[in-house]
Amino acid sequence: MSIFLWGVLPYLTLVAVIGGTIWRYRYDKFGWTTRSSELYESRLLRIGSPLFHYGILAVIAGHAMGLVIPESWTQAVGISETAYHWVAAGGGIVAAAATLIGVAILIYRRRTVGPVFAATTANDKLMYLVLVSALVAGTYLTIVGLIDPHGPGVNYRETVSPWFRSIFFLQPDIAAMEAAPLRFHVHVVIGMLMFILVPFTRLVHIFTAPLHYLFRPYIVYRSRDVKRTPGAGRNSEAWAPIGTSDRDRS
Repeated sequence: MSIFLWGVLPYLTLVAVIGGTIWRYRYDKFGWTTRSSELYESRLLRIGSPLFHYGILAVIAGHAMGLVIPESWTQAVGISETAYHWVAAGGGIVAAAATLIGVAILIYRRRTVGPVFAATTANDKLMYLVLVSALVAGTYLTIVGLIDPHGPGVNYRETVSPWFRSIFFLQPDIAAMEAAPLRFHVHVVIGMLMFILVPFTRLVHIFTAPLHYLFRPYIVYRSRDVKRTPGAGRNSEAWAPIGTSDRDRS
C-alpha cells in the first residue's frame, strides 16, 4: 500500500492532471469555464469569491514555499526552524480562515439561491466535497502545529517535503513519507484526489490566465451628449468610417 500511495499514485496524479488538461482543452474548449452564476446572485458572491480566491492563493504559496524550499536553504540564510514554523503557521491560519469562510459562503449561496442550486451538477458537488475535505485536513494540521510546535512529526519539512521533491527526480522517497504522521498521509491523499479532479471540473480554470489582456488594444468609449436632441446638429466626422461622411459623399 505504501508503494502505491507514495510511489505510484503521485505519477497517476501527474498523468491525470497533464493528460486530462490537454484532453479538456482539445475536446471541451467551450466548457473550460467556471460557469459563472453572478447573473443569479451577486451580493454573497462579492463577499465569498474574493475571500476564497485570495485565501487559496495564499494557501498555494505557503505549500509551495514549504514543499519546494529545503530546510537547509532557510537555515543557510539565518532563518531558524522555529522562526520559519511560527511565520508559516501564522500565515497559514489566516489563509485557511479566509479560504474556509469564503468557500462556506459560496456553498451556502449555492444551496440557498434557487437558480444557482439548479445549475449545480453532481460534478460540482463532488468537487466541493473533495476541496473542502482538503482544506479542513490542512487547517487541522496547521492548528496542531500551533498547539504543539515541537510535537512528533510536526516538522513536515523533514518528511513530506523531501518525498514531494523526490517525485520530480523520479526517485520517490517512500520511506520519508512513511515516517510522517497519519494526519499528513490523509491530507496528501485528499490533495492528490483533488488534483486528479481538476481537469474534469470547473477547477480547470486555475490554468487559465488572461495574459492577452496585457496586449489587447485600447477600447475607445464615447460618451453620449445628453444635451443634444436627436437629429439636432451634425455628429463629428472624426469617428465616421472612411467613405461615409458627408464630405466624402460630396
